[in-house]
Amino acid sequence: MHKLLIKGKKLLSGSISISGSKNATLPILAASILNDKQSIIKNVPFVKDVFTMIELLNFIGFKTSINRKKNLLKIFKKRKKIKTVAPYKIVKTMRAGVLVLGPLLAKYKKAKVSLPGGCAIGTRPVDLHLLALKKLGAKILIKDGYIYANAKNGLVGNKIRFPSISVGATENAIIAASLAKGKTVLTNCAIEPEIQDLISFLKKLGCKILFNKNRKIVINGMSQTKSLKHEVMFDRIELGTYLIGSALLGKKVSFLKVDPKIIKTEINILKKMGIKIITSNKNIVVHRSANIKPINLKTEPYPGFPTDLQAQMMVLMTKAKGLSKIKESIFENRFMHVSELKRMGAKIIIKNNLANIYGPSKLSGAEVMATDLRASVSLVLAGMVAENRTIINRIYHLDRGYENLEKKLNYCGASIKRL
Repeated sequence: MHKLLIKGKKLLSGSISISGSKNATLPILAASILNDKQSIIKNVPFVKDVFTMIELLNFIGFKTSINRKKNLLKIFKKRKKIKTVAPYKIVKTMRAGVLVLGPLLAKYKKAKVSLPGGCAIGTRPVDLHLLALKKLGAKILIKDGYIYANAKNGLVGNKIRFPSISVGATENAIIAASLAKGKTVLTNCAIEPEIQDLISFLKKLGCKILFNKNRKIVINGMSQTKSLKHEVMFDRIELGTYLIGSALLGKKVSFLKVDPKIIKTEINILKKMGIKIITSNKNIVVHRSANIKPINLKTEPYPGFPTDLQAQMMVLMTKAKGLSKIKESIFENRFMHVSELKRMGAKIIIKNNLANIYGPSKLSGAEVMATDLRASVSLVLAGMVAENRTIINRIYHLDRGYENLEKKLNYCGASIKRL
């Protein structure tokens, strides 16, 4: 099993290219099931979760062609006979496997999908996915770890109000409604940039969708699909991770071909902490700060501060002068990295869903274990800022969501080696 060996205290300088968004790619790949013609997806991050989704598409009966040099993926239907099944053996490591439920049901009127796996950061139930699909006319049964769904006469548009905001359920509902008869109106839905990217893909496919930032999406189902090309947006969580890394260790680090407006919340928070950040139309430059200020944060749905950057931000808070607080309001079990950070010397006290981080703490290298995707990258940042050497175990979590992490950071002066 692979490990990372990190030698700490190496300053970063240069530029880091940001990959395409994993969280945008996965629902787009699921939505490609709707297409009878060819889908060409550009700027695909070839990380473990994306390969798992490609494997699932191949199993269902689609043909995929990968060009890793160009980060390009072509998808087209291989045969008329489609398997409307997403087996446990494929989706057990990936939460996003449940996203094929909506398109299989909408296109082929039935689906058998394994209950999802992924990171152990909370229960993340599929209730809201099923609520939306039932509203569109699906009959659903959960049995032996699988979701059995059918809609013999096809899905029919409806008004759906989500009782709470869910990114995955919103995506599943949008994709399913794209082939439903008539109009669907979603309210209290998620409005993440990745959802807007999915909508852009579906519009190119032929669907009429109106997006409203007041958490309302109107979908008019399409009857025909068409060939399309789509370029996936940049990965805002990867960018946020490297912005935090640059705030910790960067002399001067540049990020090109990104949209600062999409991560406005994160940039404003870093500026409040005393980090010098300069933004222009498509570029961001971060300068190291010797005086990091404490801050209080709460994770929230977009455009709030993302739960996927909570662990990374906690590392930065260990270097702030004073008490910082993070309230985790999205997932109930997302502080598993804290025990590992404490082993490295961090002073953190957890009470329910609130973390109190006392700084500045002197971190020193240790052997640690990754527990989930974002926790694993927080340990990378901690290892980079710590004294001596850090060894991170179970980095397969990291490979699920970060493309060429060691290569990108080493190019800017870090010392990270895969063992």
